[in-house]
Amino acid sequence: MSIGNNSFLPKLLPITIKERISLIFIEKGHLDVLDGAFVVVDVNGVRTHIPVGGVSCLMLEPGTKISHAAVVLAARVGCLICWVGEAGVRLYSSGQPGGARADRLLYQARLALDDDMRLKVVRKMYALRFQEEPPAKRSINQLRGIEGARVRKMYELFAKRYGIEWKQRNYDAEKWESGDLPNRCLSSATACLYGITEAAVLAAGYAPAIGFIHTGKPLSFVYDIADLLKFETVVPVAFKITAENPENPEQAVRHRCRESFRSTKLLSRIIPLIEEVLAAGGLSIPEASEEAVAPAIPVKEGLGDVGHRN
Repeated sequence: MSIGNNSFLPKLLPITIKERISLIFIEKGHLDVLDGAFVVVDVNGVRTHIPVGGVSCLMLEPGTKISHAAVVLAARVGCLICWVGEAGVRLYSSGQPGGARADRLLYQARLALDDDMRLKVVRKMYALRFQEEPPAKRSINQLRGIEGARVRKMYELFAKRYGIEWKQRNYDAEKWESGDLPNRCLSSATACLYGITEAAVLAAGYAPAIGFIHTGKPLSFVYDIADLLKFETVVPVAFKITAENPENPEQAVRHRCRESFRSTKLLSRIIPLIEEVLAAGGLSIPEASEEAVAPAIPVKEGLGDVGHRN
């Protein structure tokens, strides 16, 4: 057998989103591909390897540079790259490896454009978030108002539980330090949740911008899905860190969120949650077109697991 013959090697398969590390924050380093490995090189030339194929989302903070080779490798293995602000709060840009699957993108768009189907999806989101059926004969705007009032009350209850003085949910992204500690912790925590939610949305072939409750923003659908998980995941973390008042609260929040995502296996829940929410619209998922482009890493049957980017 020739050593150069790779016909006996197993075929490459992508790691599904549910089996990946949720996210990694990187600051003050140069991301590159050296000797075939995805690495961060610090100012002293020290390399830190990152298993990029097993990560769902890389969050690049200020002071980070990335090479063309690193972006190409991240795209090939389906790792989302987000360029974020200090403490991971502001999202400046994100890369979408492989592109969304047209069949699921059209399915999502049809649901969002039909008033009746969109309302059914919004009502399903309300029911999942608050564990009760929404009031009958309410418009989306009316449900949005009811939701806002309940969310404000939930913030008050969490603040009371952790013994924190709470005013309101408010912060200025342009003047980060002007916000009080609870709001800074909440913003850092929700940024973590938005990162892995966007990765899951893209992995399943949907468009982050086509929302149902939230509209008109690049991440409207990400906000829709993240809101269903926010109060059971990152909000308790944010208030707990606020009560502890560590020296670097934003960093503590990011680390605690990462641990929580891993221990609760949050990534394994997001894509099934998306499917459950959209199914409420009553529309069947269309079959992929015969002209559809195959995945970068082919699989043996069909379109493959929706838990990886095509």
